[in-house]
Amino acid sequence: MADGFGGKSAFRVLLLLLVENVFCQMARESEDLVDFVPVSTVDVEAVVGRTATLPCDIEPDSNEDRVYMVLWFRHAGGKPLYSFDVRGRSFNKALHWSDPLAFGKRAHFVTMSRPSSLTVDAVQLDDEGVYRCRVDFKNSPTRNFQIRLNVIVPPHQLLLYDEAGRDVAGVVGPLEEGGNFTLLCELRGGRPQPTLSWLIDNKPLEDHLILKNDGKIIISKISVSGAERSWLNTSVKCQATNTALLSPHERTARVEMNLRPTSVAIIEKPGELSADTEFTLVCVTHGSRPSAQVTWYRENRRYTRGKHSEVTNDTSTVSRLTMSPQPEDDGVMIRCRADNPVLRVALEDSFRMSVVYKPVLTMSLGSTLNPNDIKEGDDVYFECNIRANPKEHRTSWYHNDQQVTQNMSSGVFISTKSLVLQRVTRRDGGLYACKAANQMGETSSQAVYLRVQYAPVCAQHTPLVIGARLDEPLRVRCTVSADPADVAFYWQFNNSGESFQVSPARYVTTGGTISELRYRAASERDYGALLCRATNSVGRQKKPCVFQIVPAARPSPPRNCTAKRTVTKDETFLTVRCLAGYDGGLSQHFVLEIVGDTSKILVNTTAGKSDFHTVWLNVSWSELEALSEDEMLTVSARNSKGVSDPVLIRDLVYKDAAKHIEDTTRAMSKIPAAAAIAGAAVVLTVSAVILVLVLRKRNETTTSSKRPSQSVVQVDANGRRYLIAYPASDKLERKPDILNPKAESEPPRVVLESSDNKTYTIKEAPSQPTKSHPHPSSEDDMMPQR
Repeated sequence: MADGFGGKSAFRVLLLLLVENVFCQMARESEDLVDFVPVSTVDVEAVVGRTATLPCDIEPDSNEDRVYMVLWFRHAGGKPLYSFDVRGRSFNKALHWSDPLAFGKRAHFVTMSRPSSLTVDAVQLDDEGVYRCRVDFKNSPTRNFQIRLNVIVPPHQLLLYDEAGRDVAGVVGPLEEGGNFTLLCELRGGRPQPTLSWLIDNKPLEDHLILKNDGKIIISKISVSGAERSWLNTSVKCQATNTALLSPHERTARVEMNLRPTSVAIIEKPGELSADTEFTLVCVTHGSRPSAQVTWYRENRRYTRGKHSEVTNDTSTVSRLTMSPQPEDDGVMIRCRADNPVLRVALEDSFRMSVVYKPVLTMSLGSTLNPNDIKEGDDVYFECNIRANPKEHRTSWYHNDQQVTQNMSSGVFISTKSLVLQRVTRRDGGLYACKAANQMGETSSQAVYLRVQYAPVCAQHTPLVIGARLDEPLRVRCTVSADPADVAFYWQFNNSGESFQVSPARYVTTGGTISELRYRAASERDYGALLCRATNSVGRQKKPCVFQIVPAARPSPPRNCTAKRTVTKDETFLTVRCLAGYDGGLSQHFVLEIVGDTSKILVNTTAGKSDFHTVWLNVSWSELEALSEDEMLTVSARNSKGVSDPVLIRDLVYKDAAKHIEDTTRAMSKIPAAAAIAGAAVVLTVSAVILVLVLRKRNETTTSSKRPSQSVVQVDANGRRYLIAYPASDKLERKPDILNPKAESEPPRVVLESSDNKTYTIKEAPSQPTKSHPHPSSEDDMMPQR
């Protein structure tokens, strides 16, 4: 059974092959016998490497008919390339055959499509040509269709570059707004030859120039002027097309542009601003690419004060300026400028500031005056420049912080912005300033120093009485004020009998305006007046500084004493204030004492504060509360020669501290024993000196004096005045040491004038000067002189 079955199968295969060969042979023979007249030729395109579709209509004319066979031929060949055989089988089981030397496995007949078609994969250039499709039916006549297959080769290279040959690399530009640009597109390959086209923002650009077309290379050029802002980020395309089967081959570049700023504005421009008050300006600019650089200007100069911040995006910038306006900013123009850093074009917005502020003052000496050449007697004026918003409503002038008022009789004239001083003196020198006020407040100018040059004047109290003992060396200091301070000094000695210049070797100048004279009274006639004068470039000192050299004595009591209660740092004091009396020619100090009924000193305090004229003494209030009403307060002055009469202060401690009484009589009964003894010793010493001088003077002849006595020095001591006079003598006079320290001179005649208007003459004087006066030998030597 098996062998039989296998034998039958092999026989069947051989029979089929034989039938097929016969059929093919008959087909070829019938083809040669049938006249082929194609109806039309259909052009079909296929891209090399892709699939080609060759159509062939195999639908019969009637439903009773059916297709038997479809054969494909190359136009030039007689052998079929492909067959579709339906004979003896159902349609869906038709036999497909493809010549392996032609399409081979690349071809396949598709009957599902309408019309049916032969598809050829991986089309090659050799596949191009004219093909014929023959369709045989069961009943209908044979059909023939002619198809021309065109194989398309796309271009293999497309370049886009600028005039310099640089590849645009996907980006064109950046282009300048309104500017020009040129691009070139180069195409290589393609069959048939492609066509080139340009598009900007997907809109065709017709105006382009073909620079080269040799069949292999095509070069096209476009030149565009007036680049528009709307082109930013759009595309420029160069397209090459030679078939509809493929999308155009293209090169695309994005358009990059530099754009000018379209707007700039200062938002919410302020109206009125207050000086030194912080506020913020906001400036917004749009449209610039790259982002605009925002700069603030004050007038035409860059504004560098304040704080600057900035926020940007692609085409907008917001700038904030925080500032504190100053008075000088009033009326100035503030500008916000937006610059495109590439295109060098800018827009700006501005406003004029209105700043309210307190007056700003600038004061100066008159422009026609030389500040280093103003002397006493000159006329001077000052100018005050005032800037204020709102306008000032009051101006005033000040000299050393004291307000200056107009006084025409004194030569002081004030106008709106000037001060005139006529015939200035040294007291007019100092610091001058002007003040002005408006609704914002009041301000003062800087101080201007007025220098008034003047001749020297005495800078110390004059005349100054200096007490000195015989042969006591003194250093008499003369101080003057002068401008310029470069001064020259000279000294003069005067008494009733003579006047002479002091040798410059006896004095030295220290500190420019200070001169110090070495002096020693060798005898009584050396007591007198020392005159000090100075000169500078302005002139000579008119009034000299006077120093009265007098014999030293005990001080005079203080005067006009008052007392009051004072509180300092929660502690209560009784403060006594007195005017100093004559110091006896020596340095004095002041003592406040509380004396009990038994003349015992209960409290003793020395003045803690004093000057040339006034003395202040303090005693604790707690010490006073422990005392009885019978105890007294006394104030006395003391120097090396003794103690003054005490001044009694009563009814102050227990009553009213604003009252004061001076009672020297009552005080004498309660002064301390030590003070009384010291006072008595001084009185006895002075009396002894007077008596000795009177006794010695009696031995002299009254005719030796050829001229009357003249008063030289008056000394208040215990109610008496001493008048020193110098007689004429033919002998060599003894000069003070400032002239001739070794010379001998005749002693002076001393006249004593008492408080009872009687005059006593001392007829003898000591033969040698001593440091202390000798005691008189007898009271009879003092004779009243009529």
